[in-house]
Amino acid sequence: MDGRAPRSRGALAALLAGAGLAGCLCLALGLWQVQRLAWKEALIEQVERQVAAPAVDAPGPADWAALQRATDEYRPVRAIGRFDHARETLVAATTALGSGYWVMTPLRTTAGHWLLVNRGFVPPDQRAAEGRAPGHPEAEVVVEGLLRFSEPGGALLRSNAPDTDRWYSRDVAAIAIARGLGAAPVAPYFVDARATPGTESAWPRPGLTVLRFSNNHRVYAATWFTLALMAFGALAYVVVDERRLRRQPPLPE
Repeated sequence: MDGRAPRSRGALAALLAGAGLAGCLCLALGLWQVQRLAWKEALIEQVERQVAAPAVDAPGPADWAALQRATDEYRPVRAIGRFDHARETLVAATTALGSGYWVMTPLRTTAGHWLLVNRGFVPPDQRAAEGRAPGHPEAEVVVEGLLRFSEPGGALLRSNAPDTDRWYSRDVAAIAIARGLGAAPVAPYFVDARATPGTESAWPRPGLTVLRFSNNHRVYAATWFTLALMAFGALAYVVVDERRLRRQPPLPE
């Protein structure tokens, strides 16, 4: 005898319900993380496969409505046209080279529409376009890079402010309006320019697209399954303990 009386029916029901609910919830979250793991591994495999593919012509207006993030993002594309450097936009960025800006420059394609091109990264001391004049091609160029979908709104806790020309995400539609690109159709995506020979030390510095995807779902799943096991273990302990208490002789009054 350990001097404890059996629990009341209400207390026992509350303990069992709480432990059972917690166990089921943790189990469900663990299964969800397993699904997320499969999705993330498929995404990584798809991106690696797409990035290695040869470049194709950048989708034109007739193809824009059919674009899908799952199948088209990070697809290598090429476009021909002339940059309008006077209407470039600087978007705050943090890269392997430090903090600075992405240089988003409109390209007037030979097909007649606008295409925003992320020409690469510049540090704060290269913010002024005048200091980067050698990196401003005026002639017709062929741009190759990765198709990226628009990033509307801004970044976490930092909204884009077109009125003050503060940009924290590559929001194609908002940049197009702010730069007055409405005279011709504007592609709903942008292109991250790829590095080419001679751009290793140039500003803007292309080829810094991040292709690493965090994949912690296996750890998350293991954590939730462990918590579920603990909750069901607590439930089993309560049941066994209650049976033991009910089998012992009544306590003397």
